[in-house]
Amino acid sequence: MKKFGNYHLSSTTLLALLTGLNLLNYVDRYLLNGVLVPLQQEFGLTDAQLGRLNTVFMLGYFLTAPFFGYLGDFWSRKKLIAFGVGVGGLATLLTGSATTYFALLITRVFVGLGEASYATISPGLLSDKFLPEKRNNALTIFYTALPVGAALGYILGGQFHQAMGWRQGFFWIGLLSVLVTFALQPFEEVPRAPTTSNESVVTPSLKNIFRVFRIPDFSNCIWGYVAYTFSMGAMSVWAPIFLQRYHHQTNADATFFFGAVAVVTGLVGTLCGGFLATHLRKKYPLSYHFILMSSILLSIPWTLLAIFSSDVVLVKLGFFMSLFCLFLSTGPVNSVLLESVPASMRATGMAASIFAIHLFGDLWSPEFVGFLSDYFGGLRPAFFVVIFSFVVGAYFWSLPFWRSRKI
Repeated sequence: MKKFGNYHLSSTTLLALLTGLNLLNYVDRYLLNGVLVPLQQEFGLTDAQLGRLNTVFMLGYFLTAPFFGYLGDFWSRKKLIAFGVGVGGLATLLTGSATTYFALLITRVFVGLGEASYATISPGLLSDKFLPEKRNNALTIFYTALPVGAALGYILGGQFHQAMGWRQGFFWIGLLSVLVTFALQPFEEVPRAPTTSNESVVTPSLKNIFRVFRIPDFSNCIWGYVAYTFSMGAMSVWAPIFLQRYHHQTNADATFFFGAVAVVTGLVGTLCGGFLATHLRKKYPLSYHFILMSSILLSIPWTLLAIFSSDVVLVKLGFFMSLFCLFLSTGPVNSVLLESVPASMRATGMAASIFAIHLFGDLWSPEFVGFLSDYFGGLRPAFFVVIFSFVVGAYFWSLPFWRSRKI
């Protein structure tokens, strides 16, 4: 009889478990977004204070990611994953007990800390389990949990609030996350992939987190990803509120709409972008970069339609198509990041990615858009910064493509 913790773990089982845990990870994060308007009313918050709830989440996330990345390249990865899921779930549960704005801020910090452990470790673990020709498809499936989890967060938050108050959603979802904390523990550790002949073995260290930015492919991808994350962070917080303020949607209707849109566009967009990139990669080496560039460029006109149309149907169509285009990049961007660093530094590279995209991206974008909304007297002019960020992202993601002039 095998000892507990030594059962064989197939690649399919690992992918299913990690994707399920990732789903809960994103439900924990986005549950708050489904009740932002009720929270603003109950605690008497300005738009900037409302955006700060996301800022402190990102502080807990990106400040601890480098340490988990360092640990993930030599310590037990399944234990680190259990730690992340457990801390995030417990903090979500405690959010439902918060009676002050300060208490909300503290619980959001710990939700971010828990997610940092999980999000840093899991992609590298999948990369070690799957061969290169199957890796992008595996990561694409893994990251479908992002839109589905975000959608469930929006929907469950809004529906729980409508049925029994906003706190109940945090109690039940947090409890579920705590219960599945040890899902990976019965299985064997996944061995780390050996370094290939054309790669150097790099000893894990915290200083190497910053050295990876000297790798051109990694650096270009990261700065485009920063701009992308800035915009997505702002839209995820303020787009449902935009529908409520400018088009008189209820909180339940607006959050349900964005939840449904996130499911459809996230699943279809992520799978289409990921599988298309894998198919094209057989013939065109830079297909990942081409899809990254195209996804963000195509989103710009649709976002403009959503912001400036007076017809609520066109507004919803604009948000739908913008998110679909943006989700096309989910699989390819993570494949580029993981493949541009040595195999021995995959957790370190992912930690560096998390550190950068959140420090310069969605750490401050929701609060900044909230500040602009307070300053200019509305969300519509504040959304101009989102469009500008899309342009910046398209520039960085287009650099490898235009250097070669072919895919």
